[in-house]
Amino acid sequence: MASRHLCRQITLQSLYEWDFYEKKKDLEKIVEKNVKEFGFDLDESKIGFIWELVTGVIKHLKEIDEIIKKTAPHWPMDQMPIVDRNVLRLGIYELLFGDKKAVPPKVAINEAIELAKGFSGESSGKFVNGVLGTVFREYQKLEKGT
Repeated sequence: MASRHLCRQITLQSLYEWDFYEKKKDLEKIVEKNVKEFGFDLDESKIGFIWELVTGVIKHLKEIDEIIKKTAPHWPMDQMPIVDRNVLRLGIYELLFGDKKAVPPKVAINEAIELAKGFSGESSGKFVNGVLGTVFREYQKLEKGT
């Protein structure tokens, strides 16, 4: 398994647990526990990538959640499966706020789809693909000024 994919899995698992407990548990402790349990052989740069993803999602959480609400209006955030909600958060962070040279948009979308397929329900991959595809198209329009 590619180590950056494992980093995304650990990030997703941490965000999921934090969200599951209604953001009342210490996210830093959750991440540290998950890195020890699942990423014990990751080097410092990969652990740094996990922290970049986690802190980036949290820093932009309000903005990301608004984007999800606009692009998935038929799925209220509180009714959306926790896994799907956090896959979208991670995917949108990488798509809009992450380093696009290190992670091109298509890679960010494909990684999110794979996470959804691996950790959520049967139709989650299509749902994540649809939402992130819409986000990407809207972002491209804004970039081009159309």
